[in-house]
Amino acid sequence: MLGILLKTFAAAFLSFSLLTALPGVATAGTADVKSKARTSSTRQVKSVVLRKQAVVVPAVPTFGQTAGLHEVDDPLALKSSVAYVMDQNTNEVLFSKNPQAVLPIASITKLMTALVVVEVGQSLDEKLTVTADDIDTEKNTRSRLAVGTTLTRGDMLHLALMSSENRAAHALGRNYPGGLDAFVAAMNAKAQSLGMADTHYVEPTGLSSHNQSSASDLAKLVNVTSQVPLLRDLSTSREARVALGKRLVQFRSTNGLLSNPLWDIGLQKTGFINEAGKCLVMQARMAGRQLIMVFLDSSGKASRIADAERMRKWLASTLPGEADTPSAKL
Repeated sequence: MLGILLKTFAAAFLSFSLLTALPGVATAGTADVKSKARTSSTRQVKSVVLRKQAVVVPAVPTFGQTAGLHEVDDPLALKSSVAYVMDQNTNEVLFSKNPQAVLPIASITKLMTALVVVEVGQSLDEKLTVTADDIDTEKNTRSRLAVGTTLTRGDMLHLALMSSENRAAHALGRNYPGGLDAFVAAMNAKAQSLGMADTHYVEPTGLSSHNQSSASDLAKLVNVTSQVPLLRDLSTSREARVALGKRLVQFRSTNGLLSNPLWDIGLQKTGFINEAGKCLVMQARMAGRQLIMVFLDSSGKASRIADAERMRKWLASTLPGEADTPSAKL
């Protein structure tokens, strides 16, 4: 009897021990789940990437937009607020939109820079070195011509006209007899001698919005520069390899129309700063006629090229004899 009681007591004690142990096990399991939940939650928080909302910076209006020039309608719906086409031989104006508006001309300035350099007769083989004075402090633009780069005056002229290299243009002006001030004075004197009454220059690159002109004035500049074979060749060059130290660096033209077989371009120059918009001047042959084209303050990345194409197609339907030229293939 005593043995049975002891066995019963032992069984009861074991059951009691198991019952008391179970809540502990459950609690530990719950703790583990909660711990995993906290870990999972923590990991999710860490994986969240907070992004700042993009700040929309309003576009700076060009001088032409501020003046309301884009509100002037034209039959071709051009994106340029100023457009001008003239027969170089007869001076007949074939198209005109705001021709007397005086606006910043950006790197179109470099045509005058090149003209002054050529006319003074300085050696094109003389070596010029880029210095800290040639760094753009106006717009803080970059350049592939590092301080210390040495090139011939001819190479500097080539890069200024073909690739619109600002440091090259500035170095050309700085190495003029009498220095930069004398060079800018010569630019303005040449403009006056050409009858460019609306034109004023303050530096040789076009980075300053104070370099200003009108379409009719720029047509006079294109007329003169297109008669200089060197300037014709350099401005219409598509690409060139230039030795910068131990490296041969490829430079290309800023005007994509030069590779278009439908165009016969004798001289060209592009330009852009925010105040001026996209600009383009050219001398091109169409229907046996030498034409001068000016597009200023064009809005949009490729709008000046599109405007030139619209003008070419319009001229194709307007000029007699155009059907005999490649332009009529479009």
